Amino acid sequence: MQLSERIKSIDWSSLKTILFVGLIVRLIAAIFAEGYSMHDDHFLVIEAAGSWADGFDYNNWLPWNKAAGAAPEGHSFTYVGLNYLFFTCMKFFGISDPKTLMLINRIIHALFSLLVIRFGYLITEKLSNKKTASYVGWMLALLWAMPFLSVRNLVEVVSIPFLMWAVWLTLQDNRKWALFYAGLLIGVAISFRYQIAIYAVGLGIFYLIKLEWRKLFLMSAGSIVMFLLTQGLVDYFIWGYPFAEFKGYVVYNMNEGTRYMKNANYFMYFYVLFGFLLFPLGILALVAYFKSARKYLILFIPTFVFLLFHTIFPNRQERFILTIFPLVVILVFLGIEQLRVRKFWNGFWKVSWVAFWILNIPLFCIVTVMPSKKSRVNTMYALHGKVHGGEHILIEATGETNPEMMPFFYSGKWNYKVLERWNMDTVNPASFYTVEPQDYIFFFGEKNLDQRIDTFKVIYPKMHLEAQIEPGFVDKFLHGINPRNSNSYVEIWKTEVKSSKGSNNVQKVPKNPIQ
Repeated sequence: MQLSERIKSIDWSSLKTILFVGLIVRLIAAIFAEGYSMHDDHFLVIEAAGSWADGFDYNNWLPWNKAAGAAPEGHSFTYVGLNYLFFTCMKFFGISDPKTLMLINRIIHALFSLLVIRFGYLITEKLSNKKTASYVGWMLALLWAMPFLSVRNLVEVVSIPFLMWAVWLTLQDNRKWALFYAGLLIGVAISFRYQIAIYAVGLGIFYLIKLEWRKLFLMSAGSIVMFLLTQGLVDYFIWGYPFAEFKGYVVYNMNEGTRYMKNANYFMYFYVLFGFLLFPLGILALVAYFKSARKYLILFIPTFVFLLFHTIFPNRQERFILTIFPLVVILVFLGIEQLRVRKFWNGFWKVSWVAFWILNIPLFCIVTVMPSKKSRVNTMYALHGKVHGGEHILIEATGETNPEMMPFFYSGKWNYKVLERWNMDTVNPASFYTVEPQDYIFFFGEKNLDQRIDTFKVIYPKMHLEAQIEPGFVDKFLHGINPRNSNSYVEIWKTEVKSSKGSNNVQKVPKNPIQ
């Protein structure tokens, strides 16, 4: 059989076909999309878990590394703990190279993310038909950002499969314990990301409106049981009392959350949810989402309550809304199905669908293989196998807008003493030699680079170039259009001056009210 005939024989609306294609592109992303996308998917997950596996506590989250009487900071240990177990198991089997560990980590996340496609397809097919389900399946499989996000360590994304599975079970109300199992899965999702409790509240509102008390009870019972196990029991063993981190999270948000990273853009989450679908499909999607409301309240109420809460809360970051994106996609295509009975919307749909793929395909090809924060990752990885931990590192970033935190995980060691120099007027370079000699100097950016290097050669006459680190192609482009994206060229210079070891890491992880 010729290739063209084989292609024609494929059932492109089949879930198996969509899952197979989704798997291939996610494995490609796992291999090529190295690094991390945002602060939180590395420093609040990998840096913490990786340090625990090596006997350190990077963020000083654990009670025995805090001052007496210090309160928990409000970070759920569930997902971080799973990554800690992963790193511990890998190192038990002799796998310790940071990049190899993260490749395996990304592959696991890629496989796990297939559940989003599977349940997205099944939920849509249950509520509509196979054709509409295939639209949803292909969108979740091949949307330009999905493979990239699927291999990241963002709790907003990693919690989605549990939520989708739970939603699927809520539609199986003919099964006696389906709602209880759905509650268990929602409880797991909440333990990954506390805000998913808002979705559970929205689902509870739906059952209250329908006066379906048994379903409300079963779902609530399952969620409470799982929350007791993952937050009550775990925190009891760590802190000596249950719900310590959850309490810390609530207290922090009540006291500080409304003042942290305020954002006055009340439409931001609409831009994210429907902007992801590109123009003009995003416009049609917005209309279709609200069109689906009356017929599909079981999905619409929880997603809208989730959206409304995050819109009202003053701390708004784009990633916060990603958790409900696949469910919004389902509602969008269910709504489009209703809109297409009218000639205008049917024509608009046809144009939008073609335009979407014209725009999506090039974006998909770029983003799926896009390494992120490559220069920062490779700068620390260049030290792997060469350092003992505790070295003094100077980040010389006077060629940049500001220095960025460095991912220690990729060096394989911890407890560095990091100093930052990014304003020419603030520090006399000689003070770094007379007070605390440096082992390495990281020169960020190419602006006045030779002059900056010569300044330190006077202080460290034996220093030599250790490595030159190039940024990723997209990182370089983003840096070019906005220098605040400090993903630039880096040179590592070794001073050959022995400094005192074992000093404390002075890099601080900024508190984040919504983890």
